[in-house]
Formats: sequence, structure tokens, C-alpha cells
Amino acid sequence: MSKLIESLEAKRVVPLVQSDDPKTALKISEALLAGGLDVLEVVLRTDAALDCLEAIAKEFPEAHVGAGTVLSAEQSKAVIERGASFIVSPGLDAASVDVASAAAIPILPGISTATELQQAWNMGLRTVKLFPASLVGGPKILKALSSVFRDVRFMPTGGVSPTNLNEYLAVPAVLACGGSWLTPKEAIEAGNFAAITSLAKEAIAIAQK
Repeated sequence: MSKLIESLEAKRVVPLVQSDDPKTALKISEALLAGGLDVLEVVLRTDAALDCLEAIAKEFPEAHVGAGTVLSAEQSKAVIERGASFIVSPGLDAASVDVASAAAIPILPGISTATELQQAWNMGLRTVKLFPASLVGGPKILKALSSVFRDVRFMPTGGVSPTNLNEYLAVPAVLACGGSWLTPKEAIEAGNFAAITSLAKEAIAIAQK
């Protein structure tokens, strides 16, 4: 967990990689790495997602390649077998947390209420995802939750963009932000991977301000 945390603290942005083709997924990842982002979240939103995850993990061993949109213990086991070094889920699932814990793999489950966060806290988790961040209160709810759960760090995702990134990162408890704006569908379909590299560099520059 410590190496992952160090990378998140340094870059403070986590891009989402989504593709139905491993070759395209590799090009997306290469573009993000060229832009300076070395934590990649490969989301399980296509039938080929596991193949994409495995290809990226093998091709870029220097990166932190994790799996996102993980919904169950079965999926947690599958992504670990395919090389995921961390797990991100949209909600809090105790069985998935158990699988990750047994494999010594970091997991960032999604929470959107104080009750869910308290449950996560009592599972021993101190790093969670806030999802969908913009719809459940954004920076305001992060400030409220972090005032109570003082040892928890957050990765807000959902509605984060270049226009509000600094507002989220200004909250001391925010470790990093996740976002799909870094890998726009239009650029991928056009084969414009240089645009993804530019967006990665732009995000890092915003975060460092």
C-alpha cells in the first residue's frame, strides 16, 4: 500500500482505462505514462476488460496497474489473478475487502454516506473512494466526513474535471482524484493518443498548483 500511496501523493490523479481491445488499452496506458501518470485504473466495463488488465500489467510492470468497477469477491479474485496491484470498487462489499486483505492487495471501496464510511472504518480501511463525488456533496461532504473520520483519506471520483480538480485537492483529506476525462472516448476512437498524454500533463500541472 505504501508504494501506491506514494505515487498517489506525488501525482494526485488516477486515470480510468476502458477498452474492449487489449492493443488499444496498451496505447492508452502508454500515453498516460508518457504524460507522467503511473497509477492506472483499468475498469471492468467491457467484456475484454480482464484481458486489457493483464496486458497492461505485463507490458508496464513499473506502473501501478489496478482494477476498477470491481463488484464482487469473484471479480476481486479474477483481477488479482490477472495482475492487478490494487482494487477499486463503486461500493463497499465486505467479501471483496476480505479477498483483497487475504491477498495483501490494497482496496479502495466506494462510499457515499457516513454510515458506509463508518462500516469501512470498522473493517480497518483508512483509504476509500467517494463515489459519485459530484452527486453526493463534492468537496463539502469530504470536509464534513474528514472532520469526523480524521485518519481517513479519500479518492473522489465521478464528476471530477480540470475545472474543479483543485477544489477537491484543496481538501486536506483528499489523497488523489479519479477521472475519466483523462481518456476521452473521442480521442481514443480517433487514435489521438497524443491528446491523452497532453491531458495527463495538464492534470499533473493543475494538481501541483
